[in-house]
Amino acid sequence: MTTLITGGAGFIGSYVAKALLAQGRSVLILDNFDPYYDPQLKRQRVDWLRAGGAVTVVEGDVRDVPLLESLFKAHGVREVVHLAAMPNVRYSVGRERLYVDVNTTGTLNVLELAKAHEVRQFVLASTSSVYGQTERMPFQEDDAADRPLAAYPASKRAAELLAHMYYNLYGLNITILRFFNVYGPMGRPDMMPLRLMKAAFSGEQMTFFNGGDIKRDWTYIDDTVNGVLAALERPLGYEVINLGIGSPISLSDFVSIIEAYTGRKINAVAVPTPPSDPLITYCDNTKARELLNFAPQVDLRQGLWRTWEWYRDTYRPR
Repeated sequence: MTTLITGGAGFIGSYVAKALLAQGRSVLILDNFDPYYDPQLKRQRVDWLRAGGAVTVVEGDVRDVPLLESLFKAHGVREVVHLAAMPNVRYSVGRERLYVDVNTTGTLNVLELAKAHEVRQFVLASTSSVYGQTERMPFQEDDAADRPLAAYPASKRAAELLAHMYYNLYGLNITILRFFNVYGPMGRPDMMPLRLMKAAFSGEQMTFFNGGDIKRDWTYIDDTVNGVLAALERPLGYEVINLGIGSPISLSDFVSIIEAYTGRKINAVAVPTPPSDPLITYCDNTKARELLNFAPQVDLRQGLWRTWEWYRDTYRPR
């Protein structure tokens, strides 16, 4: 039985693939190595995977339906972890067609093939940003999530709704995981932890929304992967589940931790928060604990220290 991981050369995808390979599973990765950030980092992750097991990597796009059809047929795909997407809330502004094309239509393509090949379980990656500027704290899955602030969450929310249709009409088992600010070694270079570590040494000026008084619920990669694996093993019909640690921290306090680890002061300037970004993400993970036995193990300070050690040893900043 083969597990297809779309976006498998990405940050979360590569860690999920590594964990499945360690279990002796057959893993097929589909990734288009999009240049949104340096594709070389994704290729380095693939080399890391190949050093630990036999993984099949196909360079291609979820918008390529004939390719998807050939992969499902040739590899006997029975499980799907669908992570392929254009990321980043702010980057999606002005690129609405691209985000709908990749994140919504691309998901539709994978769902259609999963239905045709009667996959056992389909895990769909979504995002905490679908909640928008909700006043319900912490974020709960029964929130309507119908006021997206930008194309990225709108396209992911649309994918969630398509997934429900495939469950309702065709009985496809689908678990949607709403990720909360995942970070760790080999993480995405566009996200705040690695940007701040880089800026600590380069002197690059960093813009802090609302004077640093915005809060994010950072979740370490190992905890996220454990949640994905649990979802893959538990077909539940159709469920939407928050996957986060449930402990938001202000940007100011987050920066202070990184300054302490790097021994450097970060050059910061306060700017207004753009209309695309909520002031807080805050996970209620009760459902994940009940349905997936999710139990986050890595607190923020420990996770950032591990991330800093990797960054320091990889890039040798001075």
